[in-house]
Amino acid sequence: MTAIAAADHVFVTRLPEPIVTDRLVLRAPNRGDAVAMARLANNRNIHKWLARLPNPYGEADAVHFIDCGARSADEHAYAVATDDGGFIGVIGLQLKSEAPVELGYWLGEPYWGLGYGSEAVDALVAAADRAGCDRIAARALSSNRASRRVLEKSGFVETAERIDDCGPRKGVSVAYYLRERLRCVRN
Repeated sequence: MTAIAAADHVFVTRLPEPIVTDRLVLRAPNRGDAVAMARLANNRNIHKWLARLPNPYGEADAVHFIDCGARSADEHAYAVATDDGGFIGVIGLQLKSEAPVELGYWLGEPYWGLGYGSEAVDALVAAADRAGCDRIAARALSSNRASRRVLEKSGFVETAERIDDCGPRKGVSVAYYLRERLRCVRN
């Protein structure tokens, strides 16, 4: 990441820890999450929607993510846990040079359709807004209607839909989204 991009992402240092909602706690992932993370992430129904998750996904992958990737110069991830502490997924912001930060998330399949995705996205976006983040990008496979709906309910606007021309999703249609912080102007 360039020095300019690092300065643009200084808001990350102001993100709260943890972020608490009515039913969820977004907190730093820890090694105690590794077994549940591996169990939930090693699922073909999750892999079909995500490009960055190793397949198969084992406990060593979870430990590597927790130790090296979750809180790095390029990523600020949170474990998504229920209010009783149970790990159910990951949400975070990928810090990109020359581009807005990008939101990413996944939840274990047993937690789909319960509103946890929307609750976690709303909470992280609100925290990023309060910390000074002006723009957040996101993307979802065009066929992933549930994830697209989560983004739209959280104020993201679709900016493009196109076929990826490189990477692990080459030839697949991807919807791109952007959410900009609302600003009040006083006269």
